[in-house]
Amino acid sequence: MAQQNPGKGSRSGIGGGAIATIVGVALLIIFIVQNTEKIRLHFLVWHFTWSLWLYTIVIAVFGALVWLGLGVMRRHRRRQRRRQDRRDGID
Repeated sequence: MAQQNPGKGSRSGIGGGAIATIVGVALLIIFIVQNTEKIRLHFLVWHFTWSLWLYTIVIAVFGALVWLGLGVMRRHRRRQRRRQDRRDGID
């Protein structure tokens, strides 16, 4: 009779990714609080003035969306590759 380890499947606490996210958000908040001045931005033919904290948030959100999008694309490619490997193995 095989013994089962009850603690094996149930992990408590937060993982490394969650800790890194919390630290990153904390550092972003500290940066935003310390940098409240206005900046002038030039993009192609447009010129506008934003608060540095607003610019920081917009860039951080854009970067997070790109990061998540790349992760979704990677998972999609891996799924397609696994499906193709299963089809090749069956035939």
